Parts: sequence; structure tokens; C-alpha cells
Amino acid sequence: MDVDNQIAKLMVELSRSQDYEIGDGTTGVVVMAGALLEQAEWLLERGIHPIRIAEGYEMASRIAVEHLERIARTFDFGPTNIEPLVQTCMTTLSSKIVNRCKRLFAEISVKAVLSVADLERKDVNLDLIKVEGKVGGKLEDTELIYGITVDKDMSHPQMPKQIEDAKIAILTCPFEPPKPKTKHKVEIDTVEKFQTLRLQEQKYFDDMVQKCKDVGATLVICQWGFDDEANHLLMHHNLPAVRWVGGVELELIAIATGGRIVPRFQELTPEKLGRAGLVREKSFGTTKDKMLYIEHCANSRAVTIFIRGGNKMVIEETKRSIHDALCVARNLIRNNSIVYGGGSAEISCSIAVEAAADKYPGVEQYAIRAFADALDSVPMALAENSGLQPIETLSAVKSQQIKDNNPYFGIDCNDVGTNDMREQNVFETLIGKQQQILLATQVVKMILKIDDVISPSDY
Repeated sequence: MDVDNQIAKLMVELSRSQDYEIGDGTTGVVVMAGALLEQAEWLLERGIHPIRIAEGYEMASRIAVEHLERIARTFDFGPTNIEPLVQTCMTTLSSKIVNRCKRLFAEISVKAVLSVADLERKDVNLDLIKVEGKVGGKLEDTELIYGITVDKDMSHPQMPKQIEDAKIAILTCPFEPPKPKTKHKVEIDTVEKFQTLRLQEQKYFDDMVQKCKDVGATLVICQWGFDDEANHLLMHHNLPAVRWVGGVELELIAIATGGRIVPRFQELTPEKLGRAGLVREKSFGTTKDKMLYIEHCANSRAVTIFIRGGNKMVIEETKRSIHDALCVARNLIRNNSIVYGGGSAEISCSIAVEAAADKYPGVEQYAIRAFADALDSVPMALAENSGLQPIETLSAVKSQQIKDNNPYFGIDCNDVGTNDMREQNVFETLIGKQQQILLATQVVKMILKIDDVISPSDY
């Protein structure tokens, strides 16, 4: 967002902080901060000092965060039981453009995170998950690859398209005869001399290919190109090759396969070969697009999520959606506590904060009550966006929570027939919800402490 207003810039930074810390809940945190500012304006008009409002908000946020811990639930999951994680990622993806494929994307995200996670240390390195996209196909064609992808194909159409237990020679030297460093000129005046030159060139090519074969390589990946004669000899010797692979991709392949990048054929040894369980070339539909999949690499748990979509915009939006789902799965591995969605957590916190307000004797209790009203903004927005009567729906759910002493009643957005979010399987991470409340409160406190009170039209 390109904004000039100082308060709007703070809102952008607020959303960015939520994205950096949690990866999800960026809309909710801005809605919450907006509602707190709206309530603060009402309190300022009644003559309450901004510092007292900020202190009241701080007290209320502590009450809300503690209450969230009380109503949170924990669930167990593991490599064999991923359903709880899938359900949470589906909740995250429900509000995204990819919601019609949310089950597929949730499963892909969870499998990707679990494949790079250290469950004993409760740590996940998201850098090991590469998200790639290619225009074409449909969203349902998106797949998880246990390895890396390279946007190249085999150098000769008759080379094998699938190599199992591949031993990969990673070269930065070209398949061509050596060139003198000085200027040179060769004069050929007889057929015999030309034949000798051709045989010598062929010998160079033969020696290069044979060196690769001798060390046991079953696939050659080269940074440079090679001419038709070298290509023909590689195919003739049954040695598949890939040419014009970029330096960055070459390094990725070397890291993943445990191989070494070799600058000269003389330095090629069996120890420097990379290893992969499967290398395959994949074609996409009737187009000529082809990609190389290097899977089950020896030295890495790296995975790739390969997205297909009708146009570039869909692919970019899908990448953002998958990033949110990956972050949610990562957060649950770090801390497996959840709260239920559909606005149920906010309504329950609102009731708890409202009840606690009377215990504070000063004017802060007005700010605490205002905080409780601001918490209602999320379920109100949910009800309004679902085509329900917002005030009527919120009042009914709030009274139901108080009557049954059940903090899991929320807004039935999809008209399932029950307000109990446990039955609807709508939940999100506890740390994500706590971070929303804390970040929104901190930003509003910062705004309140600015000397000049800004008019509501600037919010």
C-alpha cells in the first residue's frame, strides 16, 4: 500500500508485523485496531485523557489474553495423524481466493511443513519449502514435490525421461574442445587434414563423455551449452544431460543432492557426484513446456510446492494464501493450543473484559468497557459479510454463551445450522489470536500518545 497519512502508515506496519510474527490474521488485526480507535474517539469526546484511555486498553488487553489461555484447547497430532492440522489450515484458506480447493491446499501445506519440521525441538525451517508457479492448467493441478524443480528439459528428445537412483555430475565446464587463449588461424588444404581435425575433435568429446561414464554418472547437469555433436555422443553413450542451467539453480541442486560443482573434467571423481532417488522430466498438457523434477534428494529435506493457475495473478494470490497456511501449520507445531473461530473467541473475551471492568475504580473502567465493545467488531463484521442481521445475530450468540457458559458459540456464517464452532471444526491458533489483540492495542496506545489528536476522517 502506498499511503501518506501517518496513522495509515502505522496500520500498514501493524498488518506487516502480524504477517511477520504469525503469518495469518492480518485483516483481523487491522479491524481490531480500527474498532479501538473508533471507541477511543468516543471517549476523547467525553473528556477522558488519552493516557488514561491507553492505560485502560492495556489492562483490558491483559484480561483478554489471559482469558484466551483459559478457553484454549490443545490437540495432538503427528506424522500419522495430520487431520487437526489440515482442519486449521482449511479455516485459514476459507477466506482466500483458493477456498474452493482449500482441502487440497491445506493437505499440501501440512505435508510440506511436516517434511521439514523437527518435531522433537518443535522447530520448522520454512526456508526449506520452495513455492514455485507456472501459468497454465488449473488450481487442482497444484502438487507437492519432495525435492526441487528446474525449468529445463533433457538436451536431446530421445534421452530417457526418468532416471531412478540418479548419480548427478554437476559441471561448470563446457562440452567442447579447448580453445587457445591467443588468436589463431587454421588452414586446411586437403581432405586428409580436415578428417584428422574432425577425428581429433571427436576424440575430445569422447574423452569428456567417457570421464563422466567412468566415475559412474547417470545424469550430467551443465551450466553451459554444447553443440549437436556432443549432444549426439551423450545420447549415443546413454548419458542423459541437461544444459544451460543457471548458477543459482546449480548451487541448489548441489546442496540438495550432496554433490560438488566441478569446474574441470579432470577433477571429476565418484565422491563429487550428487545423488537423487528420482529425476524425471514432466510435460504440461499440449504445450511444449517441460520441467525437470529432482526428487528424494540424498542430503536435504527440501520440498517444492508447484502451483498451476490460469494466469499470473491467480498464481501470485495462491502463493500468498499458501504462505498463510504454511505459517499456521508452523505455529501449531511450535504451540499446539487453539481457540475456536467464527468470532466465538472475541465474544467470550468481550464478556470477560466487560465483567472485569467493574473491579477498576478509576476512569479506566470506561476504556475497558470500550475495549469490550471493540472486540465485538470482528463477529459483527462476520455476521454482516454473511448477509445476517449483525446486531441481532451478535446479541443472540452472546446471550447463548452467557446462558450455557460455553465460550465456543460463534457466528454461523455458512448457515450450517449450529453456532457451536467445535461441531463446525472452525478454529485457529492461540498465539495468532493473542498476537492480534496485543499488536492492535500497542498501535492504538502509540496513536493516543501522539500530541495532536487526529480527526476521525484521518483514521
